[in-house]
Amino acid sequence: MSKDFPSSKLERGSRIAKTGIKVGTNYAKRYLKKKSGNTNGNTDGAFHSENAKEVFKEFTKLRGTALKIAQGMSMDQGFLPEEFAEVMTQAQYSVPPINKALVRSIIKKQLGDYPEQLFASFESEAFAAASIGQVHKAVLKDGRKVAIKIQYPNVRETIDSDLGLAKILVKRLVKKGADIDPYFDEVKETLLEETDYINEGQQIDLFRERFGGLDIEIPEWVEEYSTNKVLCMTYLEGRHLGEFLKENPEQETRDHFGQLLWDFFHNQIQDMDYVHADTHPGNFLFTYDGKLGVIDFGCVKKFPKEFFMDYLRLLPTHLDNNEEAIRKLYEKLNVIKPDSDTPENEERYFKFARNYGMTFAEPYKFEVFNFGDEEYRNTIKYFTKDAPIGNEPRGSQHFLYTTRVHLGLYNILMKMGAHINTSDSKDILSNILNVEFDELTEENNRMQSL
Repeated sequence: MSKDFPSSKLERGSRIAKTGIKVGTNYAKRYLKKKSGNTNGNTDGAFHSENAKEVFKEFTKLRGTALKIAQGMSMDQGFLPEEFAEVMTQAQYSVPPINKALVRSIIKKQLGDYPEQLFASFESEAFAAASIGQVHKAVLKDGRKVAIKIQYPNVRETIDSDLGLAKILVKRLVKKGADIDPYFDEVKETLLEETDYINEGQQIDLFRERFGGLDIEIPEWVEEYSTNKVLCMTYLEGRHLGEFLKENPEQETRDHFGQLLWDFFHNQIQDMDYVHADTHPGNFLFTYDGKLGVIDFGCVKKFPKEFFMDYLRLLPTHLDNNEEAIRKLYEKLNVIKPDSDTPENEERYFKFARNYGMTFAEPYKFEVFNFGDEEYRNTIKYFTKDAPIGNEPRGSQHFLYTTRVHLGLYNILMKMGAHINTSDSKDILSNILNVEFDELTEENNRMQSL
Protein backbone atom coordinates (compact mmCIF):
# COMPACT_ATOMS: atom_id res chain seq x y z
CA MET A 1 0.00 0.00 0.00
CA SER A 2 1.37 3.43 -0.93
CA LYS A 3 2.48 5.53 2.01
CA ASP A 4 0.45 8.35 0.45
CA PHE A 5 -2.72 6.27 0.80
CA PRO A 6 -3.01 5.18 4.46
CA SER A 7 -5.95 2.83 4.92
CA SER A 8 -5.54 1.47 8.45
CA LYS A 9 -7.40 3.14 11.32
CA LEU A 10 -4.11 3.72 13.14
CA GLU A 11 -2.44 5.46 10.19
CA ARG A 12 -5.50 7.54 9.37
CA GLY A 13 -6.15 8.41 13.00
CA SER A 14 -2.57 9.51 13.44
CA ARG A 15 -2.73 11.80 10.41
CA ILE A 16 -6.07 13.38 11.34
CA ALA A 17 -5.03 13.81 14.98
CA LYS A 18 -1.72 15.37 13.93
CA THR A 19 -3.51 17.75 11.58
CA GLY A 20 -6.08 18.64 14.26
CA ILE A 21 -3.41 19.32 16.87
CA LYS A 22 -1.41 21.47 14.47
CA VAL A 23 -4.43 23.51 13.38
CA GLY A 24 -5.66 23.79 16.98
CA THR A 25 -2.24 25.00 18.10
CA ASN A 26 -2.18 27.53 15.27
CA TYR A 27 -5.57 28.92 16.35
CA ALA A 28 -4.50 29.04 20.00
CA LYS A 29 -1.33 30.95 19.09
CA ARG A 30 -3.36 33.28 16.89
CA TYR A 31 -5.76 33.97 19.76
CA LEU A 32 -2.90 34.88 22.11
CA LYS A 33 -1.25 37.11 19.51
CA LYS A 34 -4.53 38.94 18.89
CA LYS A 35 -4.92 39.45 22.63
CA SER A 36 -1.47 41.03 22.75
CA GLY A 37 -2.00 42.92 19.48
CA ASN A 38 0.95 41.16 17.85
CA THR A 39 -0.33 39.58 14.62
CA ASN A 40 2.50 40.88 12.42
CA GLY A 41 -0.06 42.35 10.05
CA ASN A 42 -1.45 38.95 9.01
CA THR A 43 -5.19 39.14 8.30
CA ASP A 44 -7.71 36.65 9.66
CA GLY A 45 -8.54 35.68 6.08
CA ALA A 46 -4.98 34.73 5.22
CA PHE A 47 -4.67 32.83 8.49
CA HIS A 48 -7.85 30.79 7.87
CA SER A 49 -6.74 30.08 4.30
CA GLU A 50 -3.32 28.74 5.35
CA ASN A 51 -4.88 26.44 7.94
CA ALA A 52 -7.40 25.18 5.40
CA LYS A 53 -4.56 24.34 2.99
CA GLU A 54 -2.92 22.29 5.74
CA VAL A 55 -6.12 20.32 6.32
CA PHE A 56 -6.77 19.86 2.60
CA LYS A 57 -3.27 18.54 1.94
CA GLU A 58 -3.64 15.78 4.52
CA PHE A 59 -7.29 14.98 3.79
CA THR A 60 -6.51 14.54 0.08
CA LYS A 61 -3.98 11.84 0.96
CA LEU A 62 -6.56 10.15 3.18
CA ARG A 63 -9.44 10.35 0.66
CA GLY A 64 -12.64 8.63 1.79
CA THR A 65 -14.52 10.07 4.72
CA ALA A 66 -11.87 12.67 5.39
CA LEU A 67 -12.15 14.10 1.89
CA LYS A 68 -15.95 13.95 2.05
CA ILE A 69 -15.72 16.13 5.15
CA ALA A 70 -13.52 18.53 3.21
CA GLN A 71 -16.17 18.62 0.47
CA GLY A 72 -18.78 19.32 3.14
CA MET A 73 -16.65 22.18 4.41
CA SER A 74 -16.75 23.67 0.90
CA MET A 75 -20.55 23.88 1.04
CA ASP A 76 -20.97 27.14 2.89
CA GLN A 77 -23.39 26.46 5.74
CA GLY A 78 -22.48 29.74 7.43
CA PHE A 79 -20.47 28.39 10.35
CA LEU A 80 -16.96 28.06 8.92
CA PRO A 81 -14.69 30.97 7.98
CA GLU A 82 -15.25 31.91 4.34
CA GLU A 83 -11.58 31.50 3.46
CA PHE A 84 -11.56 27.99 4.95
CA ALA A 85 -14.57 26.95 2.86
CA GLU A 86 -13.02 28.49 -0.26
CA VAL A 87 -9.88 26.34 -0.05
CA MET A 88 -11.98 23.22 0.56
CA THR A 89 -13.76 23.64 -2.79
CA GLN A 90 -10.66 21.97 -4.28
CA ALA A 91 -11.89 18.74 -2.68
CA GLN A 92 -14.52 18.56 -5.42
CA TYR A 93 -11.90 18.24 -8.14
CA SER A 94 -8.25 17.79 -7.10
CA VAL A 95 -8.06 14.12 -6.19
CA PRO A 96 -5.22 12.00 -7.63
CA PRO A 97 -6.20 8.45 -8.72
CA ILE A 98 -4.84 5.32 -7.03
CA ASN A 99 -2.24 3.25 -8.87
CA LYS A 100 -3.08 0.64 -11.53
CA ALA A 101 -1.83 -2.35 -9.53
CA LEU A 102 -4.17 -1.51 -6.67
CA VAL A 103 -7.07 -1.15 -9.11
CA ARG A 104 -6.42 -4.65 -10.48
CA SER A 105 -6.20 -6.19 -7.02
CA ILE A 106 -9.48 -4.55 -5.90
CA ILE A 107 -11.32 -5.88 -8.97
CA LYS A 108 -9.81 -9.36 -8.46
CA LYS A 109 -10.91 -9.40 -4.82
CA GLN A 110 -14.38 -8.05 -5.48
CA LEU A 111 -15.32 -9.70 -8.81
CA GLY A 112 -13.23 -12.85 -8.65
CA ASP A 113 -10.81 -12.19 -11.52
CA TYR A 114 -8.59 -9.54 -13.08
CA PRO A 115 -10.18 -6.92 -15.36
CA GLU A 116 -8.54 -8.30 -18.53
CA GLN A 117 -10.31 -11.62 -17.90
CA LEU A 118 -13.67 -10.12 -16.98
CA PHE A 119 -14.09 -7.47 -19.68
CA ALA A 120 -13.59 -7.26 -23.43
CA SER A 121 -11.55 -4.13 -22.67
CA PHE A 122 -10.72 -2.11 -19.56
CA GLU A 123 -9.02 1.29 -19.38
CA SER A 124 -6.53 1.22 -16.51
CA GLU A 125 -6.41 5.03 -16.38
CA ALA A 126 -9.35 6.43 -14.40
CA PHE A 127 -11.33 9.10 -16.22
CA ALA A 128 -12.80 10.45 -12.96
CA ALA A 129 -11.55 10.37 -9.36
CA ALA A 130 -13.37 11.66 -6.29
CA SER A 131 -13.40 11.22 -2.53
CA ILE A 132 -14.78 7.69 -2.18
CA GLY A 133 -13.83 6.07 -5.48
CA GLN A 134 -12.67 6.47 -9.06
CA VAL A 135 -14.23 5.51 -12.39
CA HIS A 136 -12.85 3.54 -15.36
CA LYS A 137 -14.25 2.90 -18.82
CA ALA A 138 -14.72 -0.71 -19.91
CA VAL A 139 -16.54 -2.82 -22.49
CA LEU A 140 -18.45 -5.95 -21.47
CA LYS A 141 -18.08 -9.12 -23.48
CA ASP A 142 -21.61 -8.57 -24.83
CA GLY A 143 -20.41 -5.27 -26.33
CA ARG A 144 -21.97 -2.83 -23.86
CA LYS A 145 -19.87 0.19 -22.88
CA VAL A 146 -19.80 0.55 -19.10
CA ALA A 147 -18.37 2.72 -16.33
CA ILE A 148 -16.74 0.84 -13.45
CA LYS A 149 -16.64 2.73 -10.15
CA ILE A 150 -14.05 1.34 -7.72
CA GLN A 151 -14.17 2.24 -4.05
CA TYR A 152 -10.89 3.09 -2.34
CA PRO A 153 -9.73 0.50 0.26
CA ASN A 154 -11.21 0.57 3.76
CA VAL A 155 -13.29 3.73 3.17
CA ARG A 156 -16.39 2.34 4.89
CA GLU A 157 -14.41 0.78 7.73
CA THR A 158 -12.86 4.11 8.71
CA ILE A 159 -16.03 6.24 8.76
CA ASP A 160 -16.46 6.18 12.54
CA SER A 161 -12.84 6.90 13.38
CA ASP A 162 -12.48 9.56 10.68
CA LEU A 163 -15.65 11.36 11.77
CA GLY A 164 -14.71 11.17 15.44
CA LEU A 165 -11.34 12.76 14.84
CA ALA A 166 -12.72 15.28 12.35
CA LYS A 167 -15.28 16.34 14.95
CA ILE A 168 -12.40 17.29 17.25
CA LEU A 169 -10.94 19.40 14.45
CA VAL A 170 -14.24 21.11 13.58
CA LYS A 171 -14.91 21.92 17.25
CA ARG A 172 -11.84 24.16 17.12
CA LEU A 173 -13.41 26.11 14.27
CA VAL A 174 -17.00 26.60 15.50
CA LYS A 175 -18.35 28.60 18.42
CA LYS A 176 -17.58 27.09 21.82
CA GLY A 177 -20.48 24.98 23.09
CA ALA A 178 -22.12 24.68 19.64
CA ASP A 179 -23.89 21.35 19.17
CA ILE A 180 -22.42 19.79 16.03
CA ASP A 181 -23.42 16.19 16.81
CA PRO A 182 -26.66 16.20 14.74
CA TYR A 183 -24.74 17.40 11.68
CA PHE A 184 -22.10 14.72 12.07
CA ASP A 185 -24.78 12.06 12.63
CA GLU A 186 -26.43 13.13 9.37
CA VAL A 187 -23.10 13.00 7.52
CA LYS A 188 -22.36 9.53 8.94
CA GLU A 189 -25.73 8.13 7.85
CA THR A 190 -25.24 9.52 4.35
CA LEU A 191 -21.66 8.21 4.11
CA LEU A 192 -22.77 4.71 5.07
CA GLU A 193 -25.24 4.84 2.20
CA GLU A 194 -22.72 6.35 -0.24
CA THR A 195 -20.16 3.63 0.48
CA ASP A 196 -22.65 0.85 -0.23
CA TYR A 197 -22.53 0.45 -4.00
CA ILE A 198 -25.31 -2.15 -3.97
CA ASN A 199 -27.51 0.55 -2.46
CA GLU A 200 -26.41 2.96 -5.18
CA GLY A 201 -27.18 0.36 -7.85
CA GLN A 202 -30.68 -0.02 -6.44
CA GLN A 203 -31.09 3.77 -6.48
CA ILE A 204 -30.04 3.79 -10.15
CA ASP A 205 -32.79 1.25 -10.85
CA LEU A 206 -35.31 3.30 -8.85
CA PHE A 207 -34.51 6.57 -10.63
CA ARG A 208 -34.35 4.83 -14.01
CA GLU A 209 -37.89 3.54 -13.43
CA ARG A 210 -39.12 6.93 -12.21
CA PHE A 211 -37.43 9.25 -14.69
CA GLY A 212 -35.83 7.27 -17.50
CA GLY A 213 -37.70 8.52 -20.53
CA LEU A 214 -37.49 10.82 -23.52
CA ASP A 215 -35.66 13.69 -21.81
CA ILE A 216 -33.84 12.15 -18.81
CA GLU A 217 -31.18 9.52 -19.45
CA ILE A 218 -30.10 7.34 -16.54
CA PRO A 219 -27.56 4.51 -16.81
CA GLU A 220 -28.49 0.88 -16.36
CA TRP A 221 -27.10 -0.87 -13.30
CA VAL A 222 -25.17 -4.01 -14.30
CA GLU A 223 -25.67 -6.04 -11.14
CA GLU A 224 -23.60 -9.10 -12.14
CA TYR A 225 -20.43 -6.96 -12.24
CA SER A 226 -21.20 -5.06 -9.04
CA THR A 227 -20.53 -5.56 -5.33
CA ASN A 228 -20.83 -3.22 -2.39
CA LYS A 229 -17.39 -1.83 -3.36
CA VAL A 230 -17.45 -2.05 -7.17
CA LEU A 231 -20.28 -0.52 -9.22
CA CYS A 232 -20.86 -1.28 -12.89
CA MET A 233 -23.30 0.79 -14.94
CA THR A 234 -23.78 1.47 -18.63
CA TYR A 235 -21.71 4.37 -19.94
CA LEU A 236 -23.52 7.54 -21.00
CA GLU A 237 -22.12 9.70 -23.80
CA GLY A 238 -22.27 13.44 -23.24
CA ARG A 239 -20.41 16.44 -21.89
CA HIS A 240 -20.28 18.04 -18.47
CA LEU A 241 -21.25 21.66 -17.85
CA GLY A 242 -17.76 23.10 -18.43
CA GLU A 243 -17.34 21.36 -21.79
CA PHE A 244 -20.88 22.31 -22.78
CA LEU A 245 -20.33 26.01 -22.06
CA LYS A 246 -17.03 26.02 -23.98
CA GLU A 247 -19.08 25.21 -27.08
CA ASN A 248 -20.77 28.62 -26.65
CA PRO A 249 -24.25 27.14 -27.10
CA GLU A 250 -27.22 29.14 -28.32
CA GLN A 251 -29.56 30.58 -25.69
CA GLU A 252 -32.27 28.18 -26.82
CA THR A 253 -29.97 25.21 -26.08
CA ARG A 254 -29.03 26.61 -22.66
CA ASP A 255 -32.70 27.10 -21.86
CA HIS A 256 -33.54 23.55 -22.99
CA PHE A 257 -31.03 21.84 -20.71
CA GLY A 258 -31.68 24.27 -17.87
CA GLN A 259 -35.39 23.48 -18.06
CA LEU A 260 -34.64 19.75 -17.93
CA LEU A 261 -32.63 20.27 -14.73
CA TRP A 262 -35.30 22.47 -13.14
CA ASP A 263 -38.11 20.06 -14.02
CA PHE A 264 -36.09 17.01 -12.89
CA PHE A 265 -35.81 18.38 -9.35
CA HIS A 266 -39.40 19.56 -9.13
CA ASN A 267 -40.67 16.20 -10.36
CA GLN A 268 -38.76 14.59 -7.50
CA ILE A 269 -40.57 16.88 -5.07
CA GLN A 270 -43.87 15.82 -6.63
CA ASP A 271 -43.14 12.18 -5.78
CA MET A 272 -42.26 13.06 -2.14
CA ASP A 273 -39.76 10.23 -2.34
CA TYR A 274 -35.98 9.99 -2.71
CA VAL A 275 -34.22 13.15 -3.90
CA HIS A 276 -30.92 13.32 -5.78
CA ALA A 277 -29.03 15.35 -3.17
CA ASP A 278 -25.67 16.04 -4.84
CA THR A 279 -26.40 18.80 -7.33
CA HIS A 280 -22.85 19.11 -8.57
CA PRO A 281 -21.97 19.77 -12.26
CA GLY A 282 -19.89 16.59 -12.36
CA ASN A 283 -23.00 14.47 -11.75
CA PHE A 284 -24.84 15.60 -14.89
CA LEU A 285 -24.26 15.21 -18.60
CA PHE A 286 -25.68 17.17 -21.52
CA THR A 287 -26.11 14.55 -24.23
CA TYR A 288 -25.70 15.29 -27.93
CA ASP A 289 -29.31 14.35 -28.65
CA GLY A 290 -30.71 16.87 -26.16
CA LYS A 291 -31.19 14.75 -23.04
CA LEU A 292 -30.10 15.33 -19.46
CA GLY A 293 -27.88 12.51 -18.22
CA VAL A 294 -27.79 11.81 -14.48
CA ILE A 295 -24.82 9.62 -13.58
CA ASP A 296 -24.20 9.51 -9.83
CA PHE A 297 -26.67 8.22 -7.26
CA GLY A 298 -24.46 7.82 -4.19
CA CYS A 299 -25.98 10.77 -2.31
CA VAL A 300 -29.73 10.22 -2.48
CA LYS A 301 -31.86 11.40 0.44
CA LYS A 302 -35.35 10.75 1.71
CA PHE A 303 -36.08 13.60 4.09
CA PRO A 304 -38.43 13.26 7.07
CA LYS A 305 -41.86 14.30 5.83
CA GLU A 306 -42.47 16.95 8.52
CA PHE A 307 -39.14 18.65 7.85
CA PHE A 308 -39.56 18.47 4.09
CA MET A 309 -43.07 19.93 4.18
CA ASP A 310 -41.90 22.78 6.44
CA TYR A 311 -38.97 23.38 4.08
CA LEU A 312 -41.33 23.56 1.09
CA ARG A 313 -43.70 25.88 3.01
CA LEU A 314 -40.88 28.41 3.27
CA LEU A 315 -41.44 29.25 -0.41
CA PRO A 316 -45.09 30.40 -0.37
CA THR A 317 -44.59 31.98 3.06
CA HIS A 318 -41.79 34.17 1.69
CA LEU A 319 -43.74 34.96 -1.47
CA ASP A 320 -46.64 36.06 0.75
CA ASN A 321 -44.15 38.16 2.76
CA ASN A 322 -45.88 37.00 5.95
CA GLU A 323 -43.36 37.91 8.65
CA GLU A 324 -45.16 36.10 11.48
CA ALA A 325 -45.49 32.87 9.49
CA ILE A 326 -41.86 33.09 8.34
CA ARG A 327 -40.68 33.55 11.92
CA LYS A 328 -42.69 30.53 13.14
CA LEU A 329 -41.23 28.31 10.41
CA TYR A 330 -37.68 29.47 11.20
CA GLU A 331 -38.22 28.67 14.87
CA LYS A 332 -39.60 25.23 14.01
CA LEU A 333 -36.63 24.53 11.73
CA ASN A 334 -34.14 25.73 14.39
CA VAL A 335 -32.94 28.60 12.23
CA ILE A 336 -33.63 31.14 14.98
CA LYS A 337 -33.81 30.66 18.74
CA PRO A 338 -36.78 32.35 20.46
CA ASP A 339 -35.28 31.83 23.93
CA SER A 340 -31.83 33.25 23.09
CA ASP A 341 -29.94 35.38 25.63
CA THR A 342 -29.06 37.76 22.80
CA PRO A 343 -32.37 38.65 21.09
CA GLU A 344 -30.69 41.41 19.07
CA ASN A 345 -28.47 38.82 17.39
CA GLU A 346 -31.50 36.62 16.68
CA GLU A 347 -33.30 39.56 15.11
CA ARG A 348 -30.26 40.32 12.98
CA TYR A 349 -30.12 36.75 11.77
CA PHE A 350 -33.87 36.60 11.23
CA LYS A 351 -33.65 39.58 8.87
CA PHE A 352 -30.72 38.00 7.04
CA ALA A 353 -32.44 34.59 6.70
CA ARG A 354 -35.69 36.18 5.59
CA ASN A 355 -33.96 38.21 2.88
CA TYR A 356 -32.03 35.10 1.82
CA GLY A 357 -35.30 33.19 1.57
CA MET A 358 -36.83 36.00 -0.48
CA THR A 359 -33.91 35.71 -2.91
CA PHE A 360 -34.47 31.97 -3.35
CA ALA A 361 -38.20 32.60 -3.87
CA GLU A 362 -37.57 35.24 -6.55
CA PRO A 363 -37.72 32.92 -9.61
CA TYR A 364 -41.22 31.78 -8.66
CA LYS A 365 -42.53 35.34 -8.98
CA PHE A 366 -42.20 35.10 -12.75
CA GLU A 367 -43.57 32.84 -15.43
CA VAL A 368 -40.10 32.86 -17.03
CA PHE A 369 -37.06 33.71 -14.92
CA ASN A 370 -33.63 34.70 -16.23
CA PHE A 371 -30.94 32.98 -14.13
CA GLY A 372 -28.33 34.81 -16.18
CA ASP A 373 -29.31 38.13 -14.60
CA GLU A 374 -26.08 39.56 -13.17
CA GLU A 375 -27.79 41.42 -10.32
CA TYR A 376 -29.49 38.22 -9.18
CA ARG A 377 -26.19 36.28 -9.31
CA ASN A 378 -24.51 38.95 -7.21
CA THR A 379 -27.33 38.83 -4.65
CA ILE A 380 -27.02 35.04 -4.29
CA LYS A 381 -23.25 35.38 -3.97
CA TYR A 382 -23.63 37.99 -1.24
CA PHE A 383 -25.94 35.82 0.84
CA THR A 384 -23.85 32.66 0.51
CA LYS A 385 -20.69 34.48 1.59
CA ASP A 386 -21.87 36.97 4.21
CA ALA A 387 -24.03 35.12 6.74
CA PRO A 388 -23.92 37.10 10.01
CA ILE A 389 -23.77 34.09 12.35
CA GLY A 390 -19.99 33.68 12.24
CA ASN A 391 -19.00 30.18 13.27
CA GLU A 392 -22.26 28.98 14.84
CA PRO A 393 -24.19 26.18 13.11
CA ARG A 394 -27.87 26.91 12.60
CA GLY A 395 -30.92 25.05 11.37
CA SER A 396 -31.95 21.41 11.16
CA GLN A 397 -29.21 18.96 10.19
CA HIS A 398 -31.27 18.15 7.09
CA PHE A 399 -30.41 21.60 5.73
CA LEU A 400 -26.95 20.16 4.97
CA TYR A 401 -28.47 18.38 1.98
CA THR A 402 -31.47 20.55 1.06
CA THR A 403 -28.99 23.43 0.77
CA ARG A 404 -26.75 21.30 -1.43
CA VAL A 405 -29.72 20.51 -3.68
CA HIS A 406 -31.19 24.00 -3.85
CA LEU A 407 -28.05 26.11 -4.02
CA GLY A 408 -26.40 23.61 -6.34
CA LEU A 409 -29.31 23.79 -8.79
CA TYR A 410 -29.32 27.60 -8.79
CA ASN A 411 -25.55 27.76 -9.27
CA ILE A 412 -25.68 25.48 -12.33
CA LEU A 413 -28.56 27.46 -13.86
CA MET A 414 -26.74 30.75 -13.22
CA LYS A 415 -23.59 29.44 -14.92
CA MET A 416 -25.74 28.40 -17.87
CA GLY A 417 -27.57 31.73 -17.95
CA ALA A 418 -30.76 29.74 -18.50
CA HIS A 419 -34.26 31.19 -18.86
CA ILE A 420 -36.61 28.92 -16.90
CA ASN A 421 -40.37 28.56 -17.22
CA THR A 422 -41.70 28.08 -13.68
CA SER A 423 -45.35 27.31 -14.49
CA ASP A 424 -45.25 23.52 -14.12
CA SER A 425 -43.10 23.68 -10.98
CA LYS A 426 -45.56 26.05 -9.33
CA ASP A 427 -48.41 23.71 -10.22
CA ILE A 428 -46.53 20.83 -8.53
CA LEU A 429 -45.94 22.86 -5.37
CA SER A 430 -49.52 24.16 -5.38
CA ASN A 431 -50.86 20.61 -5.35
CA ILE A 432 -48.56 19.56 -2.50
CA LEU A 433 -49.05 22.65 -0.32
CA ASN A 434 -52.60 23.58 -1.32
CA VAL A 435 -51.48 27.10 -2.20
CA GLU A 436 -52.25 29.23 -5.25
CA PHE A 437 -48.91 30.72 -6.29
CA ASP A 438 -50.40 33.12 -8.82
CA GLU A 439 -52.47 34.77 -6.08
CA LEU A 440 -49.42 35.07 -3.82
CA THR A 441 -47.23 36.70 -6.44
CA GLU A 442 -50.01 39.01 -7.65
CA GLU A 443 -50.73 40.19 -4.09
CA ASN A 444 -47.03 40.63 -3.31
CA ASN A 445 -46.47 42.61 -6.50
CA ARG A 446 -49.51 44.79 -5.70
CA MET A 447 -48.21 45.53 -2.17
CA GLN A 448 -44.74 46.40 -3.49
CA SER A 449 -46.23 48.84 -6.01
CA LEU A 450 -48.12 50.78 -3.32
